[in-house]
Amino acid sequence: MRPRVLALTGPTTSGKTAVGLALARRLGGEIISMDSRQVYRGMDIGTDKVRADERRGVPHYGLDLVDPDERYSAGRFARDARTWIAEIEQRGHLPVLVGGTGFFLRAVLTPIFQEPPLDAERRRRLRAWLGARPLDLLERWVGRLDPDRAALAVEGGRQRLLRTLEVPLLTGRSLSWWHREAPSDGPAVPALVVCLECERDELDRRIDARVSRMVERGFLDEVRGLMDRGYDAADPGMSGTGYREVAEALEGRRSLDDALDEMRRQTRRYARRQLTWFRNQLPDDAVRLDVNLGAEALVERIEALWKERRTTTTATGNDA
Repeated sequence: MRPRVLALTGPTTSGKTAVGLALARRLGGEIISMDSRQVYRGMDIGTDKVRADERRGVPHYGLDLVDPDERYSAGRFARDARTWIAEIEQRGHLPVLVGGTGFFLRAVLTPIFQEPPLDAERRRRLRAWLGARPLDLLERWVGRLDPDRAALAVEGGRQRLLRTLEVPLLTGRSLSWWHREAPSDGPAVPALVVCLECERDELDRRIDARVSRMVERGFLDEVRGLMDRGYDAADPGMSGTGYREVAEALEGRRSLDDALDEMRRQTRRYARRQLTWFRNQLPDDAVRLDVNLGAEALVERIEALWKERRTTTTATGNDA
């Protein structure tokens, strides 16, 4: 089908933001963020949210949508994204999806199930209780409650484990069952998917440098401000890499150096989970490009690919 959107993804620190901004400016695009952490208000530095001065002239969606104590699911993102895409297209512009949250991307490309109604207060209390349990215990429980999804949940880290546990505990049916049996929540959106690839050693170097930049930009003050407003480790937003560790340092429960080292380790683990996901879960026709090409060459290559895909599908009569 003729692609309606251009989706740019890749692991953390692979340079998606800069390339996405350049593409949007060259192709008359508006950007939809596919980052599950950048949806939170007041969490700018630790999520490496694109700054206001950088996005000047390029409308952005998917940023600052909810407070840190609110949950924002892939299903909700897909519903919001379809609305944003339609509005952007009505203005005659190109929707450019940019970000590294694979589940957000997949929810747009392959719509997920309609979520059952869940009581918000029961979910909040269950999340808080589960969030205080050790990781190995959560992994064992997932193996019992949703064995079909256990490996994926463990690979996705604590947040994915909590999500996989809360559904059966609140509905009596596993998340795998809902995926199989519940109706879709909307139509798929055809896209050209481009994944930026980077060697692991280079990713590690970039991650270490990013953590240092975050500290210089005031990450500690950002976490302190969130704590002063009453947010804690049980809140969905605060589970993001770095926030919980730095909060523990500010509370005197660990040294700052140890917290930052753990932040670097967790970010590297997250990048490896992303690499595994991109290797196995992207569409077969996704285009993979090496970041070593450089930003300018990447933008030119992706622009040419976009124009080629649009022309080819139209010429062969596959226009949607």
